[in-house]
Amino acid sequence: MTTLLLLLVAQQPVSMTEAVTRALDHYAAVNVSDEQVRAAAAAIDLARTSYLPRADVFGQVNRGTRNNVFGLMLPQATLPSISGPPRPENDLASVWGSAVGLTVTWEPFDFGLRQATVATAEAAKRRTEAALKRTRYEVAAMAADAYLTLLAAEETVVAAKAAVTRASSLEQVAEALAKADLRPGADASRARAERSVAETQLIQAQQAVAVAQANLSQFTGSTAAARRLGEPPGLVAAGEAHPALAEQTAAIDEVKAKEKALDKSYAPRFAVQGSTYARGTGAVADGTTLGGANGLGPNIMNYAVGLTVTFPAMAQPAIRAELAAQAAKERAEAARLKQLQQDLAAQLSRAQARLNGARLTAAQLPVQLEAAQVALNQATARYRAGLGLVTEVAEAQRLVSQGQADLALSRLAIWRGLLQVATAQGDLRPFLAETDARPGRDN
Repeated sequence: MTTLLLLLVAQQPVSMTEAVTRALDHYAAVNVSDEQVRAAAAAIDLARTSYLPRADVFGQVNRGTRNNVFGLMLPQATLPSISGPPRPENDLASVWGSAVGLTVTWEPFDFGLRQATVATAEAAKRRTEAALKRTRYEVAAMAADAYLTLLAAEETVVAAKAAVTRASSLEQVAEALAKADLRPGADASRARAERSVAETQLIQAQQAVAVAQANLSQFTGSTAAARRLGEPPGLVAAGEAHPALAEQTAAIDEVKAKEKALDKSYAPRFAVQGSTYARGTGAVADGTTLGGANGLGPNIMNYAVGLTVTFPAMAQPAIRAELAAQAAKERAEAARLKQLQQDLAAQLSRAQARLNGARLTAAQLPVQLEAAQVALNQATARYRAGLGLVTEVAEAQRLVSQGQADLALSRLAIWRGLLQVATAQGDLRPFLAETDARPGRDN
């Protein structure tokens, strides 16, 4: 019983706005972009930590020999360091050693480098937020298109069912006339063939509905029927700027922020430092050893405070090259923005042309359907009177079936044209509001 109730709920017709809302809540691409925004926000917090002082705590216990020699050793990461006077002989006796220490480093000023780094992280967050809006917009547009595709498939099923009914009626008439020897048996066979063709088309239409439902459920996460739409509006108001344009503009701002950070990087770095540490050793300066546990605990303490200045004197060529690369990237992003504007303008023009064509076509279809219906009535009457052929009736039925399907789909073609215009403009909210304000009869 519970499974049946859930199935009935799942099959209840939903509006396009409900389908789009489900898609935005369910589709994984939106969640991916949402997490990228959170990662960018965390990157801002990370950049701001550079304003805080750095404190390093150190502790060590070791046992080793105490042989030391005069000489210089270039910086490396392989040989351990040793302190104390040099030994005249090589003694492999080992002693305990220990050390603990604390060093605090703080950069009081940096000529705007840290502020520029934070600004770069904030620009990256704005870009990811714009990417999230663009992703949500694209998912909403795809879900709305899948919704209209499902509606079109369902309208095709309605027309196919009507065609099956007409073909079945023709079959009954042809068989009755053939049994009465008023028509040849070939007419009954032809009528059965027409009914079989109509049933095959109905099966294909039902298959198209199942496929369209699967496509829509890919976005919404559940199977549901589409609620029919009423008469389309004359015009849908334009909304906000296209999300893709906003994202591309944010990408340009991010590159500019990186350029500012690079400009600030060729400057001296000042660090106020304070350190305190203590060491212990089991060795004595005269070469003797204390033995036992001597050296396991620190017993000699030092402290120091100072100011350290570092300057990347030879970094300017590298910074200049990075700035040139960023400048080229900024020009590329600006060109991409211009190309995107051109593409969207062309997309809008094509969508408006399709919409105008759909409106003109929809205006002609009622006339065609009426004429096809009159022709079917006349062909049927002539056939019943023995003056016409079964092929004339079958052809007239096909014209009526096609006219009914075209008329039902013409309204959806206008809705699809409105969706394409709204998609090119970049804001689906006015379009979705119109679908809610103009409901049709449920399936």
